[in-house]
Amino acid sequence: MSAKQFKPGRIAVVGVGHLGSAIAYTLLLKGIASEIVLIDISAKRAEGECMDLCHAVPFSCETQIRVGKYDDCTQCEIVVVAGGENEKPGQSRMDLISENTKVLKDVVPKIAKCCPEAILLIATNPVDVMTALAHKLSGFRAQRVIGSGTLLDSARFTYNLGKYFNVSSKSVNAFVVGEHGDSQVPVWSLASIAGMRLPDYCEHSGIKYDKDALHKIYEKTRDASSKIIECKGSTAYSTAAGLALLVSAILKDEGALLTVSTVSEYCGVKNVAMSVPVKVGCKGAEHVVKLLLQDEEKRAVLKSAETIKSGCKEAGCD
Repeated sequence: MSAKQFKPGRIAVVGVGHLGSAIAYTLLLKGIASEIVLIDISAKRAEGECMDLCHAVPFSCETQIRVGKYDDCTQCEIVVVAGGENEKPGQSRMDLISENTKVLKDVVPKIAKCCPEAILLIATNPVDVMTALAHKLSGFRAQRVIGSGTLLDSARFTYNLGKYFNVSSKSVNAFVVGEHGDSQVPVWSLASIAGMRLPDYCEHSGIKYDKDALHKIYEKTRDASSKIIECKGSTAYSTAAGLALLVSAILKDEGALLTVSTVSEYCGVKNVAMSVPVKVGCKGAEHVVKLLLQDEEKRAVLKSAETIKSGCKEAGCD
């Protein structure tokens, strides 16, 4: 299906807390959903979110929004899983494995039974471990189970680089791979502005190539979630925007290259989910791009893969 033939799709959001409701709201504003089905352990909360979202329809796009159960997912092209515990100040995403494993063990088999042809998008943290777990629990092919991965980290990275170099973030081509967490890897060797690698851009622009300053940008990117959680308790808007971009790439069959998490073999580590650029289209994660990394970056990616693999063992999906 080409973008010109695009028709909004039917999407279910499982878990409508801060993140799930933000995802539903963003899908509504983008006009990429013909119907949004809200599923939550609290029917009262789901009803309240549904009413609030419905009252935004006159200001946005004509979309059917309703509270549903898993049986209502049967015709959904995409199911987004956003339920589970969120990080608290001082916690890491990996600290959520035990509780959120229980959540996915409850919801994923129900989703797989009711809509076996859907594409499953995972937003629950730690997202790489939960993506691997959802792949195992659903029995779906790996290309139809996609985690939000480092999509947000890559956006934060390009934003921070744009601010530092005083250019639009849309003019920056840079990404983060590996874990959506502390072991994430910024791919400095491939980062570019206006088609030039960063050292070349600095030279042509009369700017000092300051490795220390750039490392601080990486740290700011890596630690952004913790800072936001410290300030307001949770992250939602940026993650929701990334999920909407992912949904759009699938429904419009864009072939977009996005840093999302899929189960594959990375650096010799098998059956682990982590992020590298992936071609995303109507079939899901259609092609995993093999990056031309420097040796130091390869070692960091391997370490990240091993970190995720350790989390997968804890979740019982190694």
